[in-house]
This record gives sequence, C-alpha cells and structure tokens, in this order.
Amino acid sequence: MSLALFDLDDTLINGDCASLWGRYMVQRGWVRSDRFIQREQALMVEYQQGTLSMEEYMSFTLQPLIGRSIGEVAQGVEDFIDKAIVPVMRESARRCIAAHRQKGDRAIVVSASGEHLVAPIARRFGIEETLSIQLEVCDDSYTGNTRGILTYREGKVTRLLSLLENEPGALAGAAFYSDSSNDLPLLQQVGHPYAVNPDDVLLGHAQLAGWPVLSW
Repeated sequence: MSLALFDLDDTLINGDCASLWGRYMVQRGWVRSDRFIQREQALMVEYQQGTLSMEEYMSFTLQPLIGRSIGEVAQGVEDFIDKAIVPVMRESARRCIAAHRQKGDRAIVVSASGEHLVAPIARRFGIEETLSIQLEVCDDSYTGNTRGILTYREGKVTRLLSLLENEPGALAGAAFYSDSSNDLPLLQQVGHPYAVNPDDVLLGHAQLAGWPVLSW
C-alpha cells in the first residue's frame, strides 16, 4: 500500500473552498459587509504570490464563526457543499482517487483550509483521512482561533511527518497531487509529485524537474 496525497483547493475542486465559503457566509447572513469578500480576495492574491501569512488569513476569515456551535457550523457546511462544492468537484479527481483505491493505496487530503470545510468535502470524494488547519473550540463553540501547526507550506510536511512517524520512508513511494507552488515543500518530499493545473511557478518547476503535469 502506497500513500496518495491530495491537495484540495483548485486540485480536487475547481475553486477555493475557503473563498466560496466566505461568499456563502455573506449569503447566509453570518457576514454583514461586502468588505469581508474584498479583504478575503486581497489575502488570496497574497496566497497566489506566495507571500500570505496564513495566521492572518485564518484570523480574519474565522471571525464569523466566533461563538457559533460546532453543530450550527456543520449544518451550514453541508448545505454549502451541496450548493457550492458539488458542482465544482472534478471528475478527473474522482477517477484518480478511484484508481488509487483500486490499487489499495491510502488516500489523504492535505489542505491549507480549515478542518470544518476539508473533512466533510473530502468525505464527498470518499476520503476519510485528512490533514487541515485545526480550529480551537471552547464549550462546543468556535473561538475564531486556530491550534497546532498550520498545514500551509512547510507546515504540511511537518504535520504529515508527524502522522507518519511510525512509517519511515513512506513518502519515498508516495504520490502528491497539487496545483500550487505553495506546496513545493511537500511535492519535493514525495517520490511521485504531480502538478495539477499548476500555477505559473509550479509549472516552471515541474517542467525543469520532469514532473508529470496533469490537466484536470
């Protein structure tokens, strides 16, 4: 059994779940200002440029969840997935996951989005195991803070190695599929890196390194 690792945003889905969730929160009335979307999009430009502080992004985008119960948010997320995520789930991604499943591989989604979004979206792809940004909860309600190491850039490597601490050498035979140059730290650690609809920086790196470039 080998590892099949998947980025989520702009890889398994055609879009960014956190950005789509922000728009959904506006529509649901959890956010009462269009400036929220403007600020979130400005931060996403920084992400695309590789200069984003993920701590700043999460602190800002989690504000609408402060004081909301886990159950209330989970209910909203399922409605959000039905309306905004299912239409952008990539069929090529489904086929790739199915091929790995047929080989008996262990599939894990490794994402820089929040766990409240990543885990339920991954389940729609039939993947139960995820690594994502963990959210702090107090008295069954979200505090608006994160906890632990953020699964962003080098943080993805750190969290994954921690998960695999009893499986030395597992990354040597692992495949990782991603669209983003922010994932280069992990792509460079696995034996089988795949650039999926890559950004310009990742495309250039993949071409120089001889990595497969996939169009999903």
